[in-house]
Amino acid sequence: MNKKIASAPHIDRDLSWMYFNRRILQEAMKTDVPLLERLSFLGIYSNNLDEFFRVRMATLSRIAECEDKSLRSESEHAKQLIKQINKLNNRYAKEYERTIHEVTDRLREENIFLLKENELDEEQQTFVSDFFRRQFSGFVSPVWLSAVKQLTEATDENIYLAVKMQVSEARKVSATRKLPSRTDYALIELPVSVCGRFIRLPDREERSYLMYLDDVIRFCLPMIFSGMEYDCFEAYAFKFTKDAEMEIDNDLRNGTLQKISKAVKSRKKGDALRVIYDAEMPKDLLKRVMNRLNLDKLDTVLGGGRYHNHKDLMAFPDCGRCDLKYPRWLPILKPELKENVSLLRLIQKQDRYIHVPFHSFDYYIRVLQEAALSKDVKSIKTTLYRLAKESKVVKALICAARNGKKVTVVIELLARFDEASNIDWSKKMQDAGIHVIFGVEGLKVHSKITHIGMKTGSDIACISTGNFHEGNARMYTDYMLMTASRSVVRDVNSVFTFIEKPYSPVHFKELLVSPNEMKLRFIRLINDEIMNRQSGRPAYIRVKVNHITDSAIVKKLYEASAVGVPVDMLVRGNCSLVTGIPGISDTIHISGIIDRYLEHSRIFIFAAGGENKTFIGSADWMPRNLDNRIEVIAPVYDARIKEDLWKVIDFGLHDTCQGSVVDGTGENRPWMGEDGSGASFRSQEELYKYYLAVNEL
Repeated sequence: MNKKIASAPHIDRDLSWMYFNRRILQEAMKTDVPLLERLSFLGIYSNNLDEFFRVRMATLSRIAECEDKSLRSESEHAKQLIKQINKLNNRYAKEYERTIHEVTDRLREENIFLLKENELDEEQQTFVSDFFRRQFSGFVSPVWLSAVKQLTEATDENIYLAVKMQVSEARKVSATRKLPSRTDYALIELPVSVCGRFIRLPDREERSYLMYLDDVIRFCLPMIFSGMEYDCFEAYAFKFTKDAEMEIDNDLRNGTLQKISKAVKSRKKGDALRVIYDAEMPKDLLKRVMNRLNLDKLDTVLGGGRYHNHKDLMAFPDCGRCDLKYPRWLPILKPELKENVSLLRLIQKQDRYIHVPFHSFDYYIRVLQEAALSKDVKSIKTTLYRLAKESKVVKALICAARNGKKVTVVIELLARFDEASNIDWSKKMQDAGIHVIFGVEGLKVHSKITHIGMKTGSDIACISTGNFHEGNARMYTDYMLMTASRSVVRDVNSVFTFIEKPYSPVHFKELLVSPNEMKLRFIRLINDEIMNRQSGRPAYIRVKVNHITDSAIVKKLYEASAVGVPVDMLVRGNCSLVTGIPGISDTIHISGIIDRYLEHSRIFIFAAGGENKTFIGSADWMPRNLDNRIEVIAPVYDARIKEDLWKVIDFGLHDTCQGSVVDGTGENRPWMGEDGSGASFRSQEELYKYYLAVNEL
């Protein structure tokens, strides 16, 4: 590697993440996006930002605060990065507030009105008062701020009102007895879990009326503090985000399950590291709130608008206005799902695939259900990372265990923010007789694989780019390969052996498995393209991933571009590459697509001198995936499926409607298409049309 490539720029993953999240905000800013979908994108942006601060900024803060002299350079870098992120966050927050106001105005144009507490007429006031008495009696529990020492014990998943209350001068003058002259301050946690963030009032003349729960509580403050003599109330919203990095107990006397359970509880005690508050909050009240949040100089404090915790916009009531949402696309049922045929036998005859949410996830559910009942099936092994609330996957596995199949489930207890749910499911599966394995100490099991052991015919494997999760399969684009290829299926079975006995030597012939040899094999594949380009043979790299931040992979792609290998990529999230550098990255082109579905599939295609080597799997090109997790990437040999995967990337590279240029600047300029023509093309819509047409043949 020459010095020029070795010193080529590498965008920090957290800066790149800020650029990515802004693409979501920019989708909310588009006037041609349906209005209720714009609200949803605003909610997604807010939710993403919360998680980013809980995890990534928490990590950076810890590094920045580290006083170990040997880590001084890392600490200084973290401090600079925090400043850059906060600068971007402040800039994006202004765009966010402008967009919120614009969308709210547009809602009014569509006869959907969000009313404040001082905008209610007499009839609506009566409704809100009655609603409060019926729904919230006993659920609103104010706490005097003077009684609160630290807010770090409180949950950061909700929104709070800081209340200032006084007796008005007019009442003091007219009172027949002496009234309190002091000012009191209280804290109210909004009871969002009781009935949601938005309260719908009765419609009138084709007009829909709603209120933020915040404003319902503001209106009802005299009722909440009845008997307290106060008649002048002010209430201002604020929210805080806490450090969510769990301190995992390393006491070897505790089992993994007990350790994670304890760590989930410990998360509630994390320090606050970001505070957003209503900029109109009086200084005396703001000072009292801030004094109880234990902040330091590196933490983020941002004055904002009247409402916070906008993740709730993802569940904004549609008021029956389907015309303000994307047209519904029903998942496509493949022909064999409509017939009474054995899916296991079909897979044994020929590789199959589904591309959700374009195709129905029921295909995989049917495979599991058939395996649970079939007398030809002896065993089922699968990995589970995230699970639906009422998981059909788990129900099928429990059914299989009850029918005498040997069922093994590897469940990842460290799936961030789903730990408690996964613990509950683990106990239910254990009670049903399923052999549950809690991953590998020190390695997250992120692979998405299923192995079905057959008594007759070839065993079957399913390899997916996403979770076996019905809810995700309605929102995330993911690809699943179902195969009976003996060598691939044998390798999939060996992954389970590796998980159960991680220190046993296991060789994988077909699969790329991390942390074993995945990174090395990817580097070899890129090296082959470099050599092929230099020798005049066909050479190209086409990749679709969520993130690319691994420095070794980044440098190797620079090296490929330097010799002229075309590198075309679809990268949804973090991207450390800088494109367009003469002699280093001028043949690298990257688009990031944000649309109605979350782009999530990982596809890798290499020219291989004309052979066209194609792979799918669970791993992104990040250190965590390549070095610190058990991930699986599988080769695709079926010509039809390879052609389809090529089309998925090709459609994405032509997407001029939803694609943005990812080049390291964060400008997110519109993508003009692979050919640069800028002709209108929307990949998700065109893929759905394509699959519909294919299904009808």
